[in-house]
Amino acid sequence: MQKSKTSISILVVIIISGFLIFAISGDRKDKKMHEGTAMYFPTAVDFAGESAPLQVTDVKERLDRELLINANLHSTTTLIIKRANRVFPIIEPILQKYNVPDDFKYLAVIESGLTNAVSSAGARGVWQFMPDTAKEKGMEVNEIVDERYHLEKSTEAACKYLLAAKEKFGSWTLAAASYNGGMSGISKKIEEQKVTNYYDLALTEETSRYVFRILALKEIMKQPAKYGFRIFSSDLYSQIPTKKIEIDSTINDLTSFAMSQGINYKILKIHNPWLRDKKLLNPTKKKYEIEIPTEGY
Repeated sequence: MQKSKTSISILVVIIISGFLIFAISGDRKDKKMHEGTAMYFPTAVDFAGESAPLQVTDVKERLDRELLINANLHSTTTLIIKRANRVFPIIEPILQKYNVPDDFKYLAVIESGLTNAVSSAGARGVWQFMPDTAKEKGMEVNEIVDERYHLEKSTEAACKYLLAAKEKFGSWTLAAASYNGGMSGISKKIEEQKVTNYYDLALTEETSRYVFRILALKEIMKQPAKYGFRIFSSDLYSQIPTKKIEIDSTINDLTSFAMSQGINYKILKIHNPWLRDKKLLNPTKKKYEIEIPTEGY
């Protein structure tokens, strides 16, 4: 009888211990899960020094949506982070030259993923200019030369647009929104709704998400490990050294020209995507700079 009572007592102790271990383990898991989700949302964000009002439920949830989407587009966002190491050093000094805030490099990210993208509407290049707007900003656009694909020149054109938009709206955030919704489109919404803050405006679906996508990519790209992106510096795409050759005459055969520079046609086009044909017609003797890589081919 005594042995039976002892056995029962031991069994009770084992069962209670099991429950305690399970409870402690569950608490630890819950804590880890809580810590994991909490780190995904920042306490404060800003675009070009203009703070987003995260105390507003709608604003907080819209940013949360874009953070979750882009943090889980793992291959796409990883490629963007890798490309940025090559592209940002070209964009950043141009933004600085024009006194445009550095945050606008993230606008280029959401426009094109830092590639020479082509939209169904006809926009082209890293900054996604439409033909008429590109020409208005001083870029050459035709079948032979399309400077929307020229990173330096298209970045300068974007700066000119953004400076004009900032002067019109008095806000970098609204200037960014107008890059998507157009200056006239944003002006019309401001007039209709009697508010002058991007975060207070009811806009089209695309434009209402636009700045939040910029904010989300800025957060992720500045702190990739925090959002689950483990990328070594050796994985980043490095800049390729090049030399620039000034041309002021016609090149009838770009293949032969490339070979004369010690490269092939493919490499020439990779580094000069603004050359849109197999030749460069230049009856006006305009000066062009062609980039020739000195490594990496």
